Amino acid sequence: MKVSRFCFNMFGVNTYILWDDNSKEAIIVDPGMIDDNECDSLDRFIASNNLNPIHLINTHMHIDHSFGITHISQKYGLKPECNSADQFLAERLREQARMFGLHISIDDLKIDVNLKDGDKLLLGDEEIHILQVPGHSPGSIVIYAPESAFVISGDVLFNSSIGRTDLPGGNYKQLIDTINLKLLSLPDDTIVYPGHGPETTIGNEKLNNPYL
Repeated sequence: MKVSRFCFNMFGVNTYILWDDNSKEAIIVDPGMIDDNECDSLDRFIASNNLNPIHLINTHMHIDHSFGITHISQKYGLKPECNSADQFLAERLREQARMFGLHISIDDLKIDVNLKDGDKLLLGDEEIHILQVPGHSPGSIVIYAPESAFVISGDVLFNSSIGRTDLPGGNYKQLIDTINLKLLSLPDDTIVYPGHGPETTIGNEKLNNPYL
């Protein structure tokens, strides 16, 4: 499985495309595109690689990870997939924009597909596992590809840091507990692709993350 990363919007969100080179199936994760130029950048990559997006997944429903959902839904006919515990955030995207002082047009949304702990998806012939790791938001999920040995961690785990817990629904103890239970139990060589900033590994975070 291949992983391509794009950095979008003023928050520096990492949007990922996971894709299988044989089937050309693709999964779009955390579409952060905030304007036409960013949308065009993602669309050109998809077209130039002849990809067929089959899933649109949000690791959580904070606004910086959600700017491009409507574009992806309309262009590729995909329904937003996330954990339903973040529905209250999806319904308040306009309110989130006002909270951050953003003067943009964005639609409140409904999570059409509820992704929960233990769910498995197929991309080509490879399984993708859904892990619930709440704490940054109530519905935060991590996407784990055991065969390719990586996780898309959203805003749960960063290189030498963790997600903030001071936003609505955040819970510091829950975040630490679920990171230890769900992520630090993965093999040390598992690559961590976070929602912001550079990649890391589970082993590196065990040794060097001051929060863990």
